[in-house]
Amino acid sequence: MPTNLILFIAALLVSWLVFRWLFTVIKSSATTALTVAAIILLLQFTFGISPQELWKEIINLPQTFQHLFKR
Repeated sequence: MPTNLILFIAALLVSWLVFRWLFTVIKSSATTALTVAAIILLLQFTFGISPQELWKEIINLPQTFQHLFKR
């Protein structure tokens, strides 16, 4: 079997694996981004909680956990 053919097949396999991995990463990232956006919109329209308030609470999470576990 010629070396060029083996190299070509190996390149095809590696390219296929890289593109498959890249597609998986992009799909996962897009799904996560859409989920976060849906949660933020739900909080905003249902409860009137702004994204800034949510971000402030996220930043305070470590302090909240410390306070809960000290009890």
